[in-house]
Amino acid sequence: MIFESHAHYDDAVFDEDREELLTSLKEHGIDKVINVGASLESCRITLQLMERYPFIYGAMGVHPSETGELDEDSFQWLRKQCSVDKVVAVGEIGLDYHWKEPEVRIQKLWFERQLELAREVSLPVIIHSREAARDTLDMMQALHAGEIGGVVHCYSYTKEIAREYLQMNYYFGIGGVITFPNAKKLREAVEYIPMDKILLETDSPYLAPEPNRGKRNTSLNLPYIAREIAAIKGISYEDVVRITEENAEQLFCN
Repeated sequence: MIFESHAHYDDAVFDEDREELLTSLKEHGIDKVINVGASLESCRITLQLMERYPFIYGAMGVHPSETGELDEDSFQWLRKQCSVDKVVAVGEIGLDYHWKEPEVRIQKLWFERQLELAREVSLPVIIHSREAARDTLDMMQALHAGEIGGVVHCYSYTKEIAREYLQMNYYFGIGGVITFPNAKKLREAVEYIPMDKILLETDSPYLAPEPNRGKRNTSLNLPYIAREIAAIKGISYEDVVRITEENAEQLFCN
């Protein structure tokens, strides 16, 4: 069975057919889903989804682009949610320099605070890093994030950066981008990363793989990603599904 390690089914684009879609996942071979918080509101909806659907687990965290909404009161609320049953990670957290706001200082402040929260509550982290490869890695190394453990979500950097994350024993979330024709750098990284450190993810509703690129993404597209990884690694589709499920269980459910 496929383990979907990163989705955002709290997103409003699923409002019209969320129930129908989620209840169909099992018959398509998708056994577990981690719905990942990106804002305080998305964390609240994630808690509701976890309660409604037995196969949905949650991550509590605030995406770097949303860290401007955090203050001490909301951070204490976030800390409290980390003890809720079926919350399996702190995330997604990190740095995103694609946009100008919030300023880097704010992003770094709450990245550090959320890393330390994960350490405090003994949960792995789900890392978001966009156009911030060096700063993300430098902060994680300085804060000994290898002791916390986690996954670099939607990995898009080089195999050289991957080597440094492997030294911290991190996993790598591989999604639809691996199917894009211009993903040469990512293919090289995936070829280099050991299979026991790869997780399957979609980042739904974003980044749908070929042949559905540009459309709303869902976990139903995971087989396209698994098949591409199988081709790169020279192993069977079934082995990719089995190994990535074992990896996700090891990281999130042990």
